[in-house]
Amino acid sequence: RIIHPRVVNPVTLGQQRLPAQVLTAVLGFMLIYGVSTLALSFALLLTGMDYVSAVSAVVATLNNIGPGLGSVGPTANFGHLNGLQLHLLSFAMLLGRLELLTVLVLFTAAFWRR
Repeated sequence: RIIHPRVVNPVTLGQQRLPAQVLTAVLGFMLIYGVSTLALSFALLLTGMDYVSAVSAVVATLNNIGPGLGSVGPTANFGHLNGLQLHLLSFAMLLGRLELLTVLVLFTAAFWRR
C-alpha cells in the first residue's frame, strides 16, 4: 500500500472475489451491531450505571460471553441491577441469542404487512 497508495484491490476469500451484495450485508450487520451496542450502553448510562459496567454488561449479554467488568464483573453478578436495567440487558441477550437481524426484522413495517 505504501508503494501504490491509490491501488484498488477487490475483496477476496481465498481465490474467489466477494460480490458487492455480500460486502454490503456484512457492513450492515456490523453497523447494526455497533449501533445496538452504543444505544443499549447509552440507555444503561441514563439509568445511572457507570460507564465500564454499562458497556461491559451490554457486550457480555449481546455476545453471551459471561461476566462483564465493574459492578457486573467476575466477582459480582447482575442481581443488584434495577428492573429497567435488567429488561435492557434481557433485550440485549435476546438480540445476541436470536441474532440481530432476526429480532430487528420484527420492528419493520414490511414484516407485518404480509
